[in-house]
Amino acid sequence: MKILVVDDSKAMRMIVIRSLKQAGFTKHTTIEASNGREALELIQSEKPDLVFSDWNMPEMKGIELLQKVREAEIPVRFGFITSESSPETKQQATAAGAEFVLTKPFTPESLMATLEPVLS
Repeated sequence: MKILVVDDSKAMRMIVIRSLKQAGFTKHTTIEASNGREALELIQSEKPDLVFSDWNMPEMKGIELLQKVREAEIPVRFGFITSESSPETKQQATAAGAEFVLTKPFTPESLMATLEPVLS
């Protein structure tokens, strides 16, 4: 499985990738993007199976990225890892086609618990 991690913070991308490995995703390929525009290009060219996106990023917000992916009918599982935790944010993400919203801070255990229903 190929996993795209999208966050404008390099440190947060590293945390997500490390947490994935700690949660047992050791044999999967991870690729990174620092904003939504870069992520959209990688989704089109690299065809990841799963996207973890931050919500607030420069150039293109995560929700805009998700909307563009869904409009283009690109078949990829998509979710958010974000500090945005309001019910409105979660509702907006779900309405746009997100399969999960995981709130920062998170643990490898909470990451796995979030992914299990998405991947099964």
